[in-house]
Amino acid sequence: MVRFIIRRILLLVPVIIGATFLVYFIIDLAPGDIVFALGGDGLTEAEMALLRHELGLDRPLIIRYLDYIRGLFTGDLGYSLLTGRSVVELYFQRLPMTLRLAGSATLVSVLIAIPLGIYSAVRKGSVQDNIAMTVSMLGVSMPNFWIGLLLIIGFSLHLGLFPSGGYNGIRYLVLPALTIGTGLAANLTRMTRSSMIDALGQDYLRTVRAKGVSEKKVIRRHALKNALIPIITIIGTQFSISLGGSILTESVFAMPGVGRLVMDAIRDRDFAIILGSVVLTTILTGIILLIVDLLYAFVDPRIKAQYMRRGKTT
Repeated sequence: MVRFIIRRILLLVPVIIGATFLVYFIIDLAPGDIVFALGGDGLTEAEMALLRHELGLDRPLIIRYLDYIRGLFTGDLGYSLLTGRSVVELYFQRLPMTLRLAGSATLVSVLIAIPLGIYSAVRKGSVQDNIAMTVSMLGVSMPNFWIGLLLIIGFSLHLGLFPSGGYNGIRYLVLPALTIGTGLAANLTRMTRSSMIDALGQDYLRTVRAKGVSEKKVIRRHALKNALIPIITIIGTQFSISLGGSILTESVFAMPGVGRLVMDAIRDRDFAIILGSVVLTTILTGIILLIVDLLYAFVDPRIKAQYMRRGKTT
């Protein structure tokens, strides 16, 4: 088990290099650079050229990238060229907000999707099943920013039940969590339904029913437990995606999270913040997916036995 964990952590190294490589070169292709954010139209061409030279922006792209990687492997993620503050400091200052949003959105997704998926699977082919699947398709097709705007108009402007933006307590999380959670619930509902249909069709459940076990216990204690592996996978993946993919939602609701930090950095071409956020989010995602893999061992003892055998043979 320990060797498995070590291998998974080491696999993050090529993932981080690949992610930073793509981001670094894509951003460099975009027009403009941070010099415009620093000086704007108040600098002459000569002054901007001098500033680029001082910042090292006139060096070849590959040289700048290799310098960044060299600093990365010594634990230096750099400093914001606009504020002069450490990237790590800025990231972890914003991370709690993003964790709250991702966690609450995932909770909303689970509370909606698992009961709905089980209900739909038990009534496979019925009118209720078709309605549930139609609702889930609507959730997949509607973009988050559009849902967020509708929620602001309905629950904030007209009803005044929740604030429309910012953060000053748990009430400020309700609308953003619903915005992201409803979209996540759509995919999780379909996965839960599919897994439950497969589990309910297993032969051993016929034996359980023949022993006189009630249908509720069959579903809750036997079918759901054996359908959990793909469900846990989707939940873990959705949570990790929410960490890095809530940029639009944080912008719509003016939430001071990592998403807005990255969006502002992209606008200002602040390379250090963009790359540092990518690196740290990649590490967090890798850790979350590792935890998901380890949860499999608690859900299914057979997977734990496989981990143990791999550890002994390596």
